Amino acid sequence: MADETEIQAGAPAEAVPGAEGQGERRGRGGRGRGGNDRGGRGRDGRGRRDDRRGGEEQGEELIEKLVHINRVSKTVKGGKRFGFAALVVVGDGKGRAGFGHGKAREVPEAISKATAAAKKAMVRVPLREGRTLHHDGNGHFGAGRVTVRTAPPGTGIIAGGPMRAIFESLGVADVVTKSVGTSNPYNMIRATFEALKDQTSPKSVSQRRGKKIADLLGRGGASAPVAEAEAAAITE
Repeated sequence: MADETEIQAGAPAEAVPGAEGQGERRGRGGRGRGGNDRGGRGRDGRGRRDDRRGGEEQGEELIEKLVHINRVSKTVKGGKRFGFAALVVVGDGKGRAGFGHGKAREVPEAISKATAAAKKAMVRVPLREGRTLHHDGNGHFGAGRVTVRTAPPGTGIIAGGPMRAIFESLGVADVVTKSVGTSNPYNMIRATFEALKDQTSPKSVSQRRGKKIADLLGRGGASAPVAEAEAAAITE
């Protein structure tokens, strides 16, 4: 019923029976409240902008993974009202990922709400050679504590449950992870993103410190030619 009301409110005045007569009786205030002219154009304008944004999101290929779905209930006067809560992870496979959760009476609507929230909360994580992390990291949220470590080529994604969904959506091919303290998917995902937010690349560190990337890599024990080669290979 809510959708039908909105459609009728946004319809032009000619499409609503009796709207013209009501506008003449109410005068300028009636047209302003009814939204016959200006209000209809404003609502139509917003609809067109939303359509353009939707087209842009559809054009961008995103990896969507449903991590967890839970049935929730609310006790009301007549009994219990059941609904569903969904947790979704979204990523572009190129270093951007986000998570979101949504609640609704039906499962598809809950998933769509969670997906929309995840797209708004996407963050960028610098990747080494486009396949792994630049350095190790730790993250914790509530009782969840996670450790993420960089890995050589061929290692694969050594992670379970919600953490695997994050790295697959992020585009990471080689990583080693460990989660302790809790198996709650919400806390595990938040702790993982806390660890990923601390990731920095040699390029950003060199810009912040005003040094060359080769100098920073050379301090780690690498020889000058090797450090220069690795610095040239770093793009992010």
